[in-house]
Amino acid sequence: MNEQNNENYTQNNFSQEENRPVQQSNSSNGLSIAALVCGILGIVGGFIPVVKYFTLVLAILGIVFGVKGQKQAKEYAVSTGLATAGLVCGIVGAAFSAVGVLCALACVGSASSMASDLNNLLKF
Repeated sequence: MNEQNNENYTQNNFSQEENRPVQQSNSSNGLSIAALVCGILGIVGGFIPVVKYFTLVLAILGIVFGVKGQKQAKEYAVSTGLATAGLVCGIVGAAFSAVGVLCALACVGSASSMASDLNNLLKF
């Protein structure tokens, strides 16, 4: 009787063609959720002047988590929707943050150039 219970356990919790545990359909993928949260924070933070430097890192983490979440979801044969959404949000957030950082650097460079021109003008 004990051997039959062990055999049923093995059949129910492991796939036949591969010796990997089968994930239950009601459990969620943590990497996919992390990717989505990091991507959304990257998008929102890309518009905030001081925060965009930190959210650029979050958006890049969203891309990394999204790719890993897709691989994990395919491995366990569950939906890759959250991972894909996190990946897309991470890419968009990284783009917004990168453009914001480049604009800030351009403004600083322009202001520095204008200050040196003004200084030369006032020297006579």
